[in-house]
Amino acid sequence: MKKFFAAAAIAATVTLSGCATSFPVGGLYTDVELPAGATSNTAASKTGVAKCQSILSLVAIGDCSIEAAKEDGNISSVSHMDWKAKNILGIIGTYELRVHGE
Repeated sequence: MKKFFAAAAIAATVTLSGCATSFPVGGLYTDVELPAGATSNTAASKTGVAKCQSILSLVAIGDCSIEAAKEDGNISSVSHMDWKAKNILGIIGTYELRVHGE
């Protein structure tokens, strides 16, 4: 029984203790949309998306760069950007950078 409580205490400590981040992170599930930046240019008729993925919090693949999103939307002048993060138990994570502009 002592081993069970020790294992539960360790699991709770690992799950509930976190590092400070610049965005909200859920220990079990994260699904957030946040602004990434803006310019003085307010016109935005086009949107481009760049995507990345993480697997088991060990491997991350994809191109979430501003340049990739601009290329996807055929954008030359950026108005603003936002991003979306979705992660389930650290097993699978999907991330999108959306660039808006002309």
